[in-house]
Amino acid sequence: MKTKLTLLACLSILLASIANAQTAPSGPWVRYTVKGEEFSVSFPVEPSLKTSDIFVPRLKKGRLERVIEAKAGAVVYRVYVYENPKPRQTLKEFIAEQTTKSDLDLTFERELKIAKFTGQQFSSHNRDFPATEQFFATEGRFYRFVVQGATAADADARQFFSSVMLGKKQEGIEVLEAAAGGVGPGTNVYTGKQVDTKARLISKPEPNYTEDARRDAVEGTVILKVIFAASGKITNIVVVQGLPDGLTERAIVAARKIRFVPATKEGKYVSMWIQLEYNFGLY
Repeated sequence: MKTKLTLLACLSILLASIANAQTAPSGPWVRYTVKGEEFSVSFPVEPSLKTSDIFVPRLKKGRLERVIEAKAGAVVYRVYVYENPKPRQTLKEFIAEQTTKSDLDLTFERELKIAKFTGQQFSSHNRDFPATEQFFATEGRFYRFVVQGATAADADARQFFSSVMLGKKQEGIEVLEAAAGGVGPGTNVYTGKQVDTKARLISKPEPNYTEDARRDAVEGTVILKVIFAASGKITNIVVVQGLPDGLTERAIVAARKIRFVPATKEGKYVSMWIQLEYNFGLY
């Protein structure tokens, strides 16, 4: 297998409008999960993760809460994770608590079921800010899947909600904490032509085939657009071109393991857009 690394500066037409942007255009959807959680779901762009310990007056103590978020254009996709410590709330009680606190005028739409888990869907039909939320409960967690900026009938919302899976041992790319070297709002991201020295590779692991891809004789190229961040991390991964049977996910895992010296500009480390191409061929 041969992996080709191409600086994004070579694709100046594609990058001219996003040289300093942090949210890149969406590509093929990829399945993600969070370590220790009982869900997986597909996003059109790489999501971020923030974990907090929030004090709950009812419990007189804190509980773990997580927010997984991805933005693609005007649409925001979120997964909220809430610990459900003893004495446990019922799903009905939790939904009542969350909808009461919400700034949206959420109304019940329908009952849901994924595997052995039941849930409920609520929607806000505000024309200026449509939103749909789905609530589920597992043994020790509440999960709240949210799409804002699109109605439940929109294709992207349908794809997001239809991809939700619940249960232990979920497959997918592990979402990393937002604080782990990500590139946030207000951070300049440069192309190769805009830096004094480009990012320099130290190591670039190769992805492996999945058994399903071998069985189906899948060949081709996964193209990822990523940021080689000033922190030394690979961040903001966007799939420009994917492959089925888990090969896209294998490429993302390999990309995250890249080690490099960041680009520099005016004597300082800076973040830089780079395109990665992973070629999968059966020999």
